[in-house]
Amino acid sequence: MSIGQYSSNDPKNPPTSEDERYLWLRLLRSRRVGATTFHRLLKDFGTAQNALDALPGIAAEAGIDEYEVCPETVIDTELKAASKARAQLICYGEAAYPAPLYDLPDAPPLLWARGNIDLLQQDGIALVGARNASSLGLRMARALARDLGASGQVVISGLARGTDAAAHEAALSTGTIAVFGGGVDRIYPAENKELAKRVLKQGLILSEQAMGLHPQARHFPPRNRIISGLSKAVVVVEAAAKSGSLITARNALDQGRDVLAVPGHPFDARAAGCNILIRDGAVLVRNGSDVIDELNLHPPAPSAQVPEPPKPPSLAETAKLHQNILSRLGPVPLAEDQLIFDLKSAARSLAPALSTLELHGKILRRAGGLLSKR
Repeated sequence: MSIGQYSSNDPKNPPTSEDERYLWLRLLRSRRVGATTFHRLLKDFGTAQNALDALPGIAAEAGIDEYEVCPETVIDTELKAASKARAQLICYGEAAYPAPLYDLPDAPPLLWARGNIDLLQQDGIALVGARNASSLGLRMARALARDLGASGQVVISGLARGTDAAAHEAALSTGTIAVFGGGVDRIYPAENKELAKRVLKQGLILSEQAMGLHPQARHFPPRNRIISGLSKAVVVVEAAAKSGSLITARNALDQGRDVLAVPGHPFDARAAGCNILIRDGAVLVRNGSDVIDELNLHPPAPSAQVPEPPKPPSLAETAKLHQNILSRLGPVPLAEDQLIFDLKSAARSLAPALSTLELHGKILRRAGGLLSKR
């Protein structure tokens, strides 16, 4: 039976029952069926069941012998893992499916989500950059994430070490989405396990991959297209000339999204990709205001209620903080960002303590944001 004998449905018609959602999952998990093939099969054969029935014949015509569709046991295992992780399945065409992804020709047919799925209906900006980001790069990522969050934007990234992690952490209170290269129940890298827990409580973790899948290098380029696809623009903070961040930027351009980049020193390899993007027409970013102005983002109107000023720390709390700072510092200079990270303290609470210790001659500030003990 030829493909032409089947009527095609509206490709945005979502499954209408749990049985049909099961068949969608089984079709997508079948060998050699990716996002593009899935959409084509559903369009040509009308239903997932028809497509599953036709797959062995299609494979035989392509010279693939003994083709079998994805076994039901595999889907049962995935659904059990999803239930255990409290993950929600979002199908293409459903109300919860993020509208920006409809622009993609290879839009994910299915997405697993953990956390606040309402964030998928809000405007978002992607912040990406180097895993081995510099101290200044991390500071820039945090500042941009805070500014964009304050302007009403959800910050989207990939929870990788370095720039991604800094962006997520700074945007926790305003909304952030972490797109995984593996299953939403597999935290990668392991060092970001605690951050991932916080994202689950305050944000969203998203992936098109099967539950339980450990990410491999080949999974990250498809992941990057989702990061850019969810966003109205991609901001690259630091990136080498050949990096995943540059792949995300190229995806953004192909998808009709804006690309902005933070410039860096020509001798710093971590800035090479950003400088290339700016040379080729990307908007140069110095701060959050540059992004907000370029994209015409308007922050929400301030509340009429005046917030109560924070309660100043007690003498005992201040003394303890001074002691913690001095115990961490030594004669070898330490970056202020690293000190903030080590002490797990907010920069706004640490700054007055550092100024006091400096005035009392107990610490020394050096060039480049470095601190040492006198």
